[in-house]
Amino acid sequence: MDLKDYIRGIPDFPKPGILFYDISTLLRHPDAWQVAMGRLANVVRAYQPDLLAGIESRGFLLTAPLALKLGCGFIMLRKRGKLPGETVARDYALEYGADRLEIQKDALAPGQRVVLLDDLLATGGTMAAAVALLREAGAVVPAAAALIELAFLGGRARLDVPFSALVSYDA
Repeated sequence: MDLKDYIRGIPDFPKPGILFYDISTLLRHPDAWQVAMGRLANVVRAYQPDLLAGIESRGFLLTAPLALKLGCGFIMLRKRGKLPGETVARDYALEYGADRLEIQKDALAPGQRVVLLDDLLATGGTMAAAVALLREAGAVVPAAAALIELAFLGGRARLDVPFSALVSYDA
């Protein structure tokens, strides 16, 4: 099954010149969604994770059900001020400004193996910051994965962990 057949491209969203890859069309197609989750499970399982970490917010759509499928715990990396309790934070630069990711201080035990997931890898800034944040919190990060990679933006080069994507766009 070619998963690209179930991902809709929406031109000029959220601003002119951007082609947005909409996964909602894949999520609402049960066979394609099942195939995508099975393929992600095969990729992630090889890294023997204790936990899966998802990046807010579309990353949660992949990570939570995948963690359940693999028998792992699920932890959230969220934007500033969205998590209760003490947090560990990481500020990072974006091509259009800056942002911050946070994780709950007690989300993982030192040395736990945490595979990071998001819906899409573009320039790699958010995912690289997420890897650094997980390490700062004590995790061993053996790999990262996404449903979609925009290969033409070179985000993979910013990561210092193995990275896998189910679908890649070259332009």
